[in-house]
Amino acid sequence: MPASTREAVRVAVLADSDTRWKWGALTARRITTATAEPTGFVLRGRATPTPRQLAETGVSTTAPREVTGAEFLREVRDAEERGERYDVLVLSLVGGTVRAVLQGLADLALERRPVIVTGYVGVVYEKLTDGLLLRHGADVVLANSRHDAERFRAVYEGVGAGADSVVEAALPFLGGAPHAPEAGRDTLVFAAQPSVPATRAERAYVLRRLIEHARLHPGREVLLKLRSKPGEHTTHLEEFPFQKLVRELDPPANFRLVYGHMGEVLDRTDLLVTVSSTAALEALHRRIPTAILTDLGVREALGNHHFVGSGLLTSFDRLDKGDVPAPDETWLARQGVASDSPYEAAFDAARDRVAELLALPALPPVSPYYTAETAPGYLPGILARHRLDVTAPEPRESGLRRVVREAARGAYRHGVQRVAPVIRRLGEL
Repeated sequence: MPASTREAVRVAVLADSDTRWKWGALTARRITTATAEPTGFVLRGRATPTPRQLAETGVSTTAPREVTGAEFLREVRDAEERGERYDVLVLSLVGGTVRAVLQGLADLALERRPVIVTGYVGVVYEKLTDGLLLRHGADVVLANSRHDAERFRAVYEGVGAGADSVVEAALPFLGGAPHAPEAGRDTLVFAAQPSVPATRAERAYVLRRLIEHARLHPGREVLLKLRSKPGEHTTHLEEFPFQKLVRELDPPANFRLVYGHMGEVLDRTDLLVTVSSTAALEALHRRIPTAILTDLGVREALGNHHFVGSGLLTSFDRLDKGDVPAPDETWLARQGVASDSPYEAAFDAARDRVAELLALPALPPVSPYYTAETAPGYLPGILARHRLDVTAPEPRESGLRRVVREAARGAYRHGVQRVAPVIRRLGEL
């Protein structure tokens, strides 16, 4: 029966990193009328977040359950058999994983499948076409701004795929009090990213300039906001953590590394500096002065090309002299931040779309763009990498087996994050 005829809407979120869990959980609350917390799942893999990382997102007091893709699909199937069907699934995943889960959901042949929602966790600056086509087939593909909605529809229409699934919304974690300067407070926060910039030389350059800026402005607190601690994993691999690079330098007392919830850090920020972090949009929404660095160029690989036309592009030399860029209001409005309309209204269209789908007597079959007919040389590899075999029996796991599995997973992560980068660098010699 449609969810509209039932008492409550049940929502599940599947994420593959800490940032995507944050996006997925907050999105689930904003686009549905569910009164209960969404049931959370995180995929087991190289970016599986630690309990500390999950807690730091601040989005839920209940930790999501760690699962494989097949275990998640099995839970969706079993929930229907128990009479506890999920009405909405929010897939907060990379594009290839979304496509694999779509295939898995189609293969389940449920009596009534859930409404499937997906999107992007932040600024979309790379793999736009491929990422979108891998997500095609979801009922709702959320765009975080008018700018993104136009781009998404153009891609789908350009390949002859339906674009009705694209719904304009906003980043779900914007909010917080507007910037309010305090007498005696002068805090610059640099929002770090795990893979931007990528090379050791570029990351060392950014760190050195931050420390030099702190020395030039002894009355200013300079904070380097980090996403993860050494050994932890996030959406992208971090080959050269700032925590290790700073050991080679001698920063002044007014320079510090900080962790924590970005919203809480922004509460005491007077200038947000970054290369291309989504934190810039959070800061702009709160009218916090924001600067996007051009020191390493304005390049697609860095993602700062997304901010062309924003009025925010600047350099450390200019920041050292006290110059602060002013944002272009038209650009801000197209990015869905600091707009004139109420922030909550940004999710009205998505909420209405989900409600319409839930009220249908039956949902249409999942119909992705990438199929065995349109992408016979590409799709099989995507699906094979995920191996979502729901019919395979689930072995009972003993305590010893669990310990061995966790040790193996730790060894795998060590190899991916520590050994592989060393081998790559040796190969470049």
